[in-house]
Amino acid sequence: MEKVTEKTSKYRHLEKMSTIELLTNINNEDKTVPLAIEKVLPNIERAVDAIVDRMLSGGRLFYLGAGTSGRLGIVDASELPPTFGAEKGMVLGLIAGGDTAIRDAQEFAEDNEQGGWQDVLAFNPKPADFIMGIAASGSTPYVWGAMKIARELGLATGCIVCNEGSEVAAHADFPIEVVVGPEFVTGSTRMKSGTAQKLVLNMISTSVMIKLGRVEDNKMVDMQLTNNKLVDRGSKMVMQGTGLDYETANKLLLKHGSVRAAVDAFKAR
Repeated sequence: MEKVTEKTSKYRHLEKMSTIELLTNINNEDKTVPLAIEKVLPNIERAVDAIVDRMLSGGRLFYLGAGTSGRLGIVDASELPPTFGAEKGMVLGLIAGGDTAIRDAQEFAEDNEQGGWQDVLAFNPKPADFIMGIAASGSTPYVWGAMKIARELGLATGCIVCNEGSEVAAHADFPIEVVVGPEFVTGSTRMKSGTAQKLVLNMISTSVMIKLGRVEDNKMVDMQLTNNKLVDRGSKMVMQGTGLDYETANKLLLKHGSVRAAVDAFKAR
């Protein structure tokens, strides 16, 4: 059966389109992505709750993917420590071909059925861990090979794919199948499929962090103070939480290292 992600674009002769025609048509296709995600919100909900349960038991979340999918997982994982103060190694992004593949495609690395699990093994997996496979096609051996072994060993598995009935989904306890249809450029899954995966990853990781207590009200109270912009944002958050003036709030924030710690210290006086 032909994969939806490989079906021919509904647009013809892209090379003859004007710039505004290209942009308008790409934008029209992109608008369909959130609607496709809306259809699978219950599946995303189940995955989030399962991840939270395992993390509360000391488990970690692994993202596994190849190419664009792998890079998206790495981006999401790398943003969680500075954004939410997540401990290093709490969420891990692994890509077929290793770190070199983040910038340069590694030929045939995604076709190694044992490769994904070998990469996971380097982190001493345990039963409480959760393996999330990311693959637009749903057929990447690097991904489903790892999920198959993980599942056999009792780890929970999930996936974000853009075809129905895929090999990857067959090895997932919590499958998320976001079918966005043919790409604007035939088979170019870095477009709508990649956008769908990025949006779902944002939803999963943000919801998980909120449910783990990394957000208070609507504030990133555990964010790392890694640049002047974040120090300024944190100082204003401390101001809101304490009623202090900016300069005093700034000093308190820098002393305690996080918005949460600064506000708690103020309230404990």
